[in-house]
Amino acid sequence: MRIIPAIDIIDGKCVRLTKGDYSTQKTYNENPIEVAKQFEASGIEFLHLVDLDGAKSNQIINYRVLEEIASKTSLKIDFGGGIKSDKDIEIAFNSGASQVTGGSIAVKNPELFKEWLLNYGANKIILGADVKKKKIAISGWQEDSGVD
Repeated sequence: MRIIPAIDIIDGKCVRLTKGDYSTQKTYNENPIEVAKQFEASGIEFLHLVDLDGAKSNQIINYRVLEEIASKTSLKIDFGGGIKSDKDIEIAFNSGASQVTGGSIAVKNPELFKEWLLNYGANKIILGADVKKKKIAISGWQEDSGVD
């Protein structure tokens, strides 16, 4: 069995939202690198890192957090949030992501998502789906895609 914890980032801090509602944001640690190191010290090998600022603004924002965790731990990082262009995916991989999760992009621009699968391979690209009220939610849980 593989356990993959997640760290959600807003303003460079570890946060938690309730059902994707940004108004419920609770900061549980100011230092995501510290949290990542705690996971690593517990024997965790993989980490799901989510740039919630990026998801909401449709471009990567917190890639420096990704860089720092990647350079200071041996965790294999799956990064998501705000990856909407070729430039964004390059930033994610160049910043240390082992894999990238695309969610909104697969709904809004499926051809680009397919292109990434072809260019990077299925072992590097993960299809993520946030579900709210039985519909796929996009743009950091802010929009209902209308897709079941």
